Amino acid sequence: MVVAEDGGDEGGLKPKKSEMVMMQSSSSSSSSYWLTNFPRDLMAGAMMGGMVHTVVAPIERAKLLLQTQESNIAIVGGKHRRFNGMIDCIVHMVREEGVLSLWRGNGSSVLRYYPSVALNFSLKDLYKNVLRSRSSQQSNFLSGPSANFIAGAAAGCTTLVIIYPLDIAHTRLAADLGRMESRQFHGIRHFLLTVWAKNGIRGIYKGLPASLQGMVVHRGLYFGGFDTIKERMSKDAPSEVALWKRWIVAQAVTTSAGLLSYPMDTVRRRMMMQSGMERPMYRGTLDCWKTIYSTEGFRSFYRGALSNIFRSTGAAAILVLYDEVKKFMEWGGS
Repeated sequence: MVVAEDGGDEGGLKPKKSEMVMMQSSSSSSSSYWLTNFPRDLMAGAMMGGMVHTVVAPIERAKLLLQTQESNIAIVGGKHRRFNGMIDCIVHMVREEGVLSLWRGNGSSVLRYYPSVALNFSLKDLYKNVLRSRSSQQSNFLSGPSANFIAGAAAGCTTLVIIYPLDIAHTRLAADLGRMESRQFHGIRHFLLTVWAKNGIRGIYKGLPASLQGMVVHRGLYFGGFDTIKERMSKDAPSEVALWKRWIVAQAVTTSAGLLSYPMDTVRRRMMMQSGMERPMYRGTLDCWKTIYSTEGFRSFYRGALSNIFRSTGAAAILVLYDEVKKFMEWGGS
């Protein structure tokens, strides 16, 4: 048996000191690289998120109204009629509330989306670097597609917990029907203060468990799928993959992730609608699943899904243009 300098077997249970130093150096440089570029990643993600989301805001509001109309007090109580689809919803909003109502809730949405997109992208890179550095040290601890999926899911969940008050405010304001005098809430501040007075912090974080479940699936597939396919394409291509090819991949991944996680998104939106209600319609996440299925049928889980497909074009653009913005500002690629 040959003995290594540090006293361990050369065959392999314990790495040499020189190897440990190299692995620690690699992990340290990876972390320092992420910390150095974090502000840049944050700004690039924020720029793309705010601009793109404002463009698709009317479709986003139509999607939310279709998803939540069976738990919307204004509709269930007979004050407003039900909508028959995306076009009917948009036409009704313009006719009854004015053109600007298409962007109702967009203020909270942009406030939410700036930190959301920025944190999602930067944290995804951090988690992926951590997982892959551990993979190099511990015999493929996690690498490739699994690291991409877990990093995306973890980034999505971390970000959601941080920005959830803005997320629920966006949902409730977008689902608030009528003109100013007849609406339930008159802005982000009014919504948060009203719910806090009735339910406290639990009201502001209503629906968080259901939201986290959907986030694992959606962000895991959204980030993990795109990064995995992009890496495979980059290995096979002699030069950088064309922008239009990356956009096609991004659109396919975004649409697939949205459709697979859509029932969970419907449940989480329904749970959000209960915040501040004196008599909630659902006792919890599981009861919400059961009630929707038994009283409305399986199709109700996908109500508004067509709107979401159109809306996903914006999310696909963010995936592709995020790297382009960083390159344009001479911050380097991903």
